[in-house]
Amino acid sequence: MTGFLMVMVMILSGNLGGAHLALENISILATKTIEDSRIGGSPLEKSTRYVSFSDKINGEYPFYKVPTLLKSAHRKLFLDTCINLFDTYVLCTEPIRDHVRKCLPRDSNISQNAYDRSVRARGFDIIRGLLPAATLTNMGIFGNGRFFETLISKLKVDSLQELREIGQLSFEELNKVIPSFLRRADTKHRHYQDFKSFNFSQKEFVSHIAFSQLGKLKPEQSDLVNLVDYDSEAENKVIAALLYPYSSVSLQQIRENVRNISDSEKFKLIKNAAGLREHRRHKPDRGLELAYYTFDILGDYGMYRDLQRHRILSQARQPLSTRFGYDTPYEIEDSGLGNQYHDAMESAANAFEIIFKDFPLEAQYVVPMSYNIRWNININLRALIWLTELRSTPQGHAGYRRIAQEMFRKVKEVHPALAEYMKFVDLSEYSLGRLNAEQRQENKETSGNISILN
Repeated sequence: MTGFLMVMVMILSGNLGGAHLALENISILATKTIEDSRIGGSPLEKSTRYVSFSDKINGEYPFYKVPTLLKSAHRKLFLDTCINLFDTYVLCTEPIRDHVRKCLPRDSNISQNAYDRSVRARGFDIIRGLLPAATLTNMGIFGNGRFFETLISKLKVDSLQELREIGQLSFEELNKVIPSFLRRADTKHRHYQDFKSFNFSQKEFVSHIAFSQLGKLKPEQSDLVNLVDYDSEAENKVIAALLYPYSSVSLQQIRENVRNISDSEKFKLIKNAAGLREHRRHKPDRGLELAYYTFDILGDYGMYRDLQRHRILSQARQPLSTRFGYDTPYEIEDSGLGNQYHDAMESAANAFEIIFKDFPLEAQYVVPMSYNIRWNININLRALIWLTELRSTPQGHAGYRRIAQEMFRKVKEVHPALAEYMKFVDLSEYSLGRLNAEQRQENKETSGNISILN
């Protein structure tokens, strides 16, 4: 196991006690399982947009050397595949930036520093899809004791060796400062043993049913975003919930009354309420949490990494594979790097299929981030407004911007009135999306320097 863990202790008082945990040199694949834990913890992960992943560690590219694969007949194939992906990543770095500069020359009103940072971010956005899931990254988590106890228990029973090691190392480090909160995560504790037994039984039972019932089904053609389920009573529920705190009658009575309001009056009421929002940080009423939507999404792993971090929702993902194809940024083709990119992607797909026959879980490590993964999201309207407005801002990655925009469009098709609340979803397209943000930052820094000098 590469890397190390550090702990900084915070308040230690019952359920308020917690700590900061820093995890360094763990795989991108591992971070997703760690970030699945939603309640009581706040994760922060190293970005693939602003930092190069081409720097070598002790002469080697930064990717997790999967012990199971290194001891197997697939050792050379695994290493060669990951090295080839990193070689291609390095090969594309400067040519892509040159291409971006050529297509989007600097405006005289934009500072050189802001422009250079935007070009750098855009360049990494374009080529990050070459990075395999084994790529090493860093992340930090703040959590209370209950969060870490649950997280560590889950990690220690995971099917992947890396995650089991992270779980044990996390337990050892955190046990030095918050031992009373972690006692049930100790492998000797009866609660841990019970959890482990239940977890194993549940996985075995559900996987058997899935194989027997779904094993012969072939995946159908799928859109980027599919709205699978929504509540036909959502508008009535939202209006009733908005009115409820200002009434003394039951929720049932209010809903019955709302059902008698004409559709045009409902639309007007919702539109006027939504119109009170002057910017996206004006959060709508909690009543919007009563309207739920279920989306099934097929997008590349890079998109998933960014969207998965939203925690006020329920989501589930399928294993990472190369069987749903991959995304190719148009800049890759336009810059003349298409052949190298496609060769690297196809080599990774071939390696995945070979390794999968013997090690289906470990095969995920060779999958580049541009390959598609399927996941679903069940989310309330209030949380969806935040997600779509945040993830459609100009500085966002083009990939997840498309998903956020499409989620908005799907809601507007079935609930045009409620979609009025999503008024700050940005449907425009941008070439250098971070440019304005970088210029604002540059202006702040310049203003701050002048203030200090004066």
